Amino acid sequence: MISQRVGNVPTLQCPAKQVGPLRHRRTPVQRRLGRGQGLQIVASQSTASGPRFIQHKDEAKTFYRFLSIVYDSIVNPGHWTEDMREDALSVAKLDSPDLKVCDVGGGTGFCTLGIVKNVKPQNVTLIDQSPEQLAKAKGKPALQGVRILEGDAEDLPFQTDEFDRYVSAGSIEYWPEPQRGIKEAYRVIKEGGTACLIGPVHPTFWLSRFFADAWMLFPKEEEYIEWFTKAGFTDVQIKRIGPSWYRGVRRHGLIMGCSVTGTKPKAGDSPLQMGPKIEQSGSSSANPIYTLFRLILGSLAGFYYFLLPVYMWLKNLVWPKNWEM
Repeated sequence: MISQRVGNVPTLQCPAKQVGPLRHRRTPVQRRLGRGQGLQIVASQSTASGPRFIQHKDEAKTFYRFLSIVYDSIVNPGHWTEDMREDALSVAKLDSPDLKVCDVGGGTGFCTLGIVKNVKPQNVTLIDQSPEQLAKAKGKPALQGVRILEGDAEDLPFQTDEFDRYVSAGSIEYWPEPQRGIKEAYRVIKEGGTACLIGPVHPTFWLSRFFADAWMLFPKEEEYIEWFTKAGFTDVQIKRIGPSWYRGVRRHGLIMGCSVTGTKPKAGDSPLQMGPKIEQSGSSSANPIYTLFRLILGSLAGFYYFLLPVYMWLKNLVWPKNWEM
């Protein structure tokens, strides 16, 4: 089990012993790769299962065309609260107002609001593929001065070694190639810089797992570690996050369930070798009716994750208990 305290890294409590924060552990893939310097690593596809009806860039873009209207008032209260944001960003090392930070897939700027509490707005860049989400961000007074761009998380329009910090919250679930997006995170930050990726956790409970896999990508904790490590990051760590009243982040999953960090050990591009992108935004040739069908099915599956936090909140009112995972 894990006990959550805002601002503190939780500890994993196993039945037999207690260990520290979730840290990098070498997976079978990593053991095969070894620790050699200059090693070229070839990427593999994610092993996360499920049809994922909202998994393509154009589907996500259409989905947010409508969700942007109510995102801050509907999604955030159950999955991405201000306390969770502060907890998740506490490991991002936003320890100087002069840091240069990019917020990738920043949407309406909710996470950016947390970043500019510690970093000068003029040093922050927010990028997202949804113009509707970005319009919401542009309207927030606290984000005046932030550079706001439309772009692709898997093909960032930035120079190599341009930023001190990389942050991405609630975006990886829509990336067709998560490994490519994390490789880009490595490329755009400077040597010694930190990347912080905040995203869903794959559920272990069968019903929650069914709806998660039908909706969008909910990576496993082991996948996050593998993607970061293969991209070249060191000191890879995972911190589980969640509302204080939500029980079972690993059992039921959360749209914002963990904060993953890694350090870039040396300047330059990632050692990871990848082929051409498998998908470009705006390149879909799918039948519009088929796309609409997928969006409807995906949205219905996602509705489960709007009801689940309400259930957890009501359950906590009736049966208060220390938060568990």
